[in-house]
Amino acid sequence: MPIDPTQPYDDNNIFAKILRGEIPSTKVYEDEWAFAFEDINPQAEVHTLVIPKGRYVSWDDFSEKAGAEEIAGFIRAVGKVARDKGLVEPGYRMMANIGAHGGQEVPHLHVHIFGGQFLGPMIAR
Repeated sequence: MPIDPTQPYDDNNIFAKILRGEIPSTKVYEDEWAFAFEDINPQAEVHTLVIPKGRYVSWDDFSEKAGAEEIAGFIRAVGKVARDKGLVEPGYRMMANIGAHGGQEVPHLHVHIFGGQFLGPMIAR
């Protein structure tokens, strides 16, 4: 189901439930700003999701409403997860899908970190 990133945050989305501990996940990293866990349907050898702990539907929502400390904390968490996974030297891909055209499937901002293999062209042609 396409996500409309202009709609209000839905506290019943799957990532909100993961943050509340209602749905299990394989935690990779956690701090006051972010939570990272392994994707249950990995699309690469390494496929980790990093989500902010705040209630943000999309990158646009986050960049408009989050404070500077929260934005910095989230971005640092994404970088730490990539470093901890050993992805910096060989390279990796970060992706955040926003809205229907971007392929967003969960109405909670999340960054995919892909790596551990050659990932090919950025967009399938």
